[in-house]
Amino acid sequence: MLSRPVTVAAVQAEPVWFDMEATTDKIVDIIAESAGNGAEIVAFPETFLPGYPWQIWLDSPAASMAFVPRYTLNSPAADGPELARIAQAARGHEIAVGLGYSERDRGSLYMGQAIIDARGERVLTRRKLKPTHVERTVFGEGDGSDLTVADLGYAMVGALCCWEHLQPLSKYAMYSLGEDIHVASWPAFSLYVGQAHALGAEVNTSASRIYAVEGQSFVVAPCTVIGPSARAIFCDTPAKEEMLGLGGGCARIFGPDGSSLAAPLAEDAEGILYAVCEPALQMVAKSVADPTGHYSRPDVTRLLLDRGQRSAAVDAQGRGRPRPGTVPAADVEAVGAGPAGSVELVGLAGEVPA
Repeated sequence: MLSRPVTVAAVQAEPVWFDMEATTDKIVDIIAESAGNGAEIVAFPETFLPGYPWQIWLDSPAASMAFVPRYTLNSPAADGPELARIAQAARGHEIAVGLGYSERDRGSLYMGQAIIDARGERVLTRRKLKPTHVERTVFGEGDGSDLTVADLGYAMVGALCCWEHLQPLSKYAMYSLGEDIHVASWPAFSLYVGQAHALGAEVNTSASRIYAVEGQSFVVAPCTVIGPSARAIFCDTPAKEEMLGLGGGCARIFGPDGSSLAAPLAEDAEGILYAVCEPALQMVAKSVADPTGHYSRPDVTRLLLDRGQRSAAVDAQGRGRPRPGTVPAADVEAVGAGPAGSVELVGLAGEVPA
């Protein structure tokens, strides 16, 4: 549970598309602005650094290959200088940062998120478990270690990307970890407008709201904006301009009762939403429906959660290459139902409790 009121900020902005250095500059400026306005946590959209690869939704995989070298070169390593600079800004302004970025690990890319605390320490690093649809032509998958939360002292903070908020089992796993504040990172909602309702703002902002109500957490949902600079990169035909509209910014902040805690910006506007997360609001919501506590029915349904990290190659002792930038996690022991009786944790060896 939150130990005190916490001021959070949700970013609605456009990156400097596929420009790692310039986007890092913009992130550092937004961190300073958010801290100057009293925020203690600021959250950025999905793959904001260096921008979401919209070309994959607008043309064939073969045509999208032309973007690969530039996108790869501008995707930061989790332990690289760009994230180190962002961590330095967090420390300098004494603010926690929820960052969405395209992570480059050797020859592969992943949809990464990091939580950096106000001391500039990386307290959570994760990858999207399953990229959505054509995202799989660009990004690899995460594993069970990517369902995790970080203890900031005053709150347990976690994060998911985009349609991970439509994955019921992943959501329940996060609820079971005692999440108080959740970073729900989204791209823009201006793709296929009028043609694919599920990709639009109504459905996806509702997913953020439902996450707040189901888990009784505060949800900070940053969102990207599509501006003329995006059109110049991705839309070389009128047909592509119809598929990727301008705007699409729909940042939100929701309370654990589903209430909207900040007035939304215009969909084509860049800015920052702010809200105060009050512990009493969470306490009341939890008292009514705590899905992994008193409102669970472990005698009927339980979730089997394996949080082990997986490697493509291991040595004779079963050890794989450590993932760059990850925060070492304690081994999860095989246990029964736990205090609430609703979640089974599986050890790193993969043993299933009897």
